[in-house]
Amino acid sequence: MENQTRTHGHVTVYFDGLCRLCSREIEHYRKMRGADRIRFIDITATDFDSSKEAVDPVKVHKVMHVRGLDGQMRLGVDAFIAIWEQLPALAFLAPLAKLGPIHLVMEGFYAVFAKLRPLLPRKSCEASPYCDLSQRT
Repeated sequence: MENQTRTHGHVTVYFDGLCRLCSREIEHYRKMRGADRIRFIDITATDFDSSKEAVDPVKVHKVMHVRGLDGQMRLGVDAFIAIWEQLPALAFLAPLAKLGPIHLVMEGFYAVFAKLRPLLPRKSCEASPYCDLSQRT
C-alpha cells in the first residue's frame, strides 16, 4: 500500500493533529520559508482517507510518514530529514542526521517518542474518528 504515488511537486507530511506537541512542531514548520513546498495532512481529520493517500491506516498512526518528491515513503527520522531538506533554515540538519552514528541515536530517541506519543496530552477528540473513546472525559 505504501508504494510510490504522485507527489504533485510537494513533499507530503502526514501528522497527528490531535497530538499537541506534534501540532506545535508542524505549525513551526508551516511558518518557515520553504513550507510552500510541503503538503501537510492531518491524519486525524474527519476527511482523511488513508486509501486515497496510499498509506497503511494503522502504521501511519504509529510513526511519522512523509512522502518524498520521488514518491517514496520515509518513516520516523527519515521523515524528519525529508522535511528539513525542504526548509532552508533547517536544511543543514539533514546531512548531519544522515550520518550513521547520529542517525542511529536519533532513531533510538524517536522509537521511544513514538511509543510515548499516544500518552501525551491530546487535543479534544470530539471531532476525530481516530480518538480512543475510552480516553474521553
